[in-house]
Amino acid sequence: MLGKTTILRDAIRQISNGIGNFNGKTIGLLDERSEISAMYKGAPQNDIGIRTDVMENVSKNLGMKMLIRSMSPQVICADEIGSIEDVEAIKYIVCSGVKGIFTAHASNFKEMKLNPVLKQLLDLHIFERITFLDSNKRGFLQEIYELHDDTYKVLK
Repeated sequence: MLGKTTILRDAIRQISNGIGNFNGKTIGLLDERSEISAMYKGAPQNDIGIRTDVMENVSKNLGMKMLIRSMSPQVICADEIGSIEDVEAIKYIVCSGVKGIFTAHASNFKEMKLNPVLKQLLDLHIFERITFLDSNKRGFLQEIYELHDDTYKVLK
């Protein structure tokens, strides 16, 4: 079974390790509850890639800033964004020139716009791509949106 957290973990591993001609990137993983890395005594029990640094048991807001300042990641990843503090942290990483991969609870684009916190992120026009999983078929894509000229267009 593949849900958003499992897909995020796999994306982190592949981006960290690299695939084919794509060289791996350094990743800062903010894993508040250790759901992605399954840390035990300072070591991830799940394969999250060779270039992934994990920060666990810290809020996303504080953790993203700490990762930028101390780890110099090329990409920051976090699961289940959804607070005003998360929005501020994401704005901070974008202004720092770091890419991000995040998950959130929303079934479709309309639902995402209705969520006041996620709508704030949409209105910033900082996401290159937004992907929704099919709620009836775990691990299958439902829709993909791509940012074009400050509006999101459907790719799939």
